[in-house]
Amino acid sequence: MNSTKVEQQRNKLRNQRIVVIGGFLTFLYLVVGVKLFYLQVIVNRELAALASDQYQTSMKSLGKRGIIFDANYRELALSTSAFEIGVHPEEVKREKEKQAVGKRKLAKEVAEVLKLDENFVHKQFTVNKKFAMLDNKVPPLRAENLKTLGIAGFEYDPSYLRVYPNKLLAAQLIGFVRTDGYGLDGLEYYYDNELQGDMRHWTVFKDRKGGVFDRKEVCTQENNGNNLILTIDSTIQYIAETALQKSVEENNAKSGLAIVMSPETGAVKAIAHYPTFNPNSFNRFPKETWRNRSVTDTFEPGSALKVFLIAAALESGLCDPETMINCENGVYRIGRSTIHDTHEYEFLTVHDVLKFSSNIGAVKIAEMIGPQTLYDSLRNFGFGEKTGINCPGEVRGMLRHYEGWKKIDNATISFGQGITVTPIQLITAISAVANHGVLMTPYVVQAVTDNTGNILRSFPPVEKRKVIMPETARALMRMMNAVTDTDGTGGQAVPVGYSVCGKTGTAQKINANGTYRNCEYNGVFVGFAPAQSPELAVLVVIDEPQKHHYGGVVAAPVFREIVHETFNYLNIPPSVTREQINVSNGVGEVGA
Repeated sequence: MNSTKVEQQRNKLRNQRIVVIGGFLTFLYLVVGVKLFYLQVIVNRELAALASDQYQTSMKSLGKRGIIFDANYRELALSTSAFEIGVHPEEVKREKEKQAVGKRKLAKEVAEVLKLDENFVHKQFTVNKKFAMLDNKVPPLRAENLKTLGIAGFEYDPSYLRVYPNKLLAAQLIGFVRTDGYGLDGLEYYYDNELQGDMRHWTVFKDRKGGVFDRKEVCTQENNGNNLILTIDSTIQYIAETALQKSVEENNAKSGLAIVMSPETGAVKAIAHYPTFNPNSFNRFPKETWRNRSVTDTFEPGSALKVFLIAAALESGLCDPETMINCENGVYRIGRSTIHDTHEYEFLTVHDVLKFSSNIGAVKIAEMIGPQTLYDSLRNFGFGEKTGINCPGEVRGMLRHYEGWKKIDNATISFGQGITVTPIQLITAISAVANHGVLMTPYVVQAVTDNTGNILRSFPPVEKRKVIMPETARALMRMMNAVTDTDGTGGQAVPVGYSVCGKTGTAQKINANGTYRNCEYNGVFVGFAPAQSPELAVLVVIDEPQKHHYGGVVAAPVFREIVHETFNYLNIPPSVTREQINVSNGVGEVGA
């Protein structure tokens, strides 16, 4: 009986243990089940993404950027193959231990191959990250040299390097791109959407040590950007830059610019600046050299504006080229202000007011026609408004409404003070005179093509408006031709064998005190040639020349050099001599 009772107690204890153990195991199974449910259902996507990140990486970059060509299909900007090279610091650590060398030594070897700063490379080797970028624009040869070192832990991804093969040529116009391939300045910025390639996507598969064993393209369609065809001729651009640099350096000037344009179409053949910069390494140059000052900067044009004053006077019918103007022997008072001429002229015809650039003669003509007529003429020629040129940063200049002018304002504006213009406005306006009175819209891009050369968009010449009658234009051309006589202010602008129509300007710059006392100057010459049938208009501005400051001395010789060399390049034959031009019948009509 006792044994039976003992056995029952043992069975009871055993059953209790089984229940406890079973309950515990059931609890464990329940915990595991809940955990599995959580992992498989609740956080499935997050864990899948985490696992994916450990063996594959999605990457992207812009496709090959389009080419910028000059008018003759010479490459001004193009993209070449390159590599983005990054490093996995943990793998470098293992490599250091395997080779028994320090990270500093490895950093030095890599820096020498990639032409990078050794301290920067060492820092990237030691950052607390899975991946660090070393350089995103590595030429293929450097990448191959790095591979030959046999150091593990680097990742090589295809990229493109933007290259400007002509270095300084037309740098301010073309601009440059950021390190990520997006346009930052100039045409590279303005036409960024056209030039950019489509975004490339690909996936990199890695083993458990982080080594790449496969790549898979997600987007394989053609992704090159479109190309730009400019109106710029790189030979004319080089001619302009060379002549400009010579004058700036000879006259110890602050800077200079020159623009060459086709008067008939408005196509810009050259935009030159000095000093300039190299867009291949733009960050090594002062930021002020990056700016395309032909459209972004303004200046008082000085006596160059007298062409448009006289155009207004002739159009008004209140005077003609032979109308006599009393120039007051070189001194003329307006209220408390006194206007001076460089020479003591008594009476000059309107023709000679322009030829000898008389300020007092200009003031008298402005008084004759009145402020509204002068203002309307200047607005008609495009001053005070953007020209519409297809490049970034253009400003309007300043031309106040005539209702706000005082008597002295009407006077000073007549000889180019109290008004500011952009260089592109000035050459566009003078081109209208050469183009029989028709104002064109200037442009620097003539077409956009795809990467096979098919034209997607073209930009033909655009006529803006007629600003003066053809007979007025012919009269102005005769007077501007006389400016370049040997006794005129622009005699140094004439290349041998050609005739020139032009106008000098010696423009004072307002000083820090807001006056013209003890100020600097801009030396200006603007004109076109040949006089009989203009092929090119050229503007030259020399900023703050120290040796000489007259436009006829510092800017006119640059005009002469540009025209002479360009006409030789374009095979434009010498024109008739000045003596053969029948002034009474108009420029272009050759006498017996």
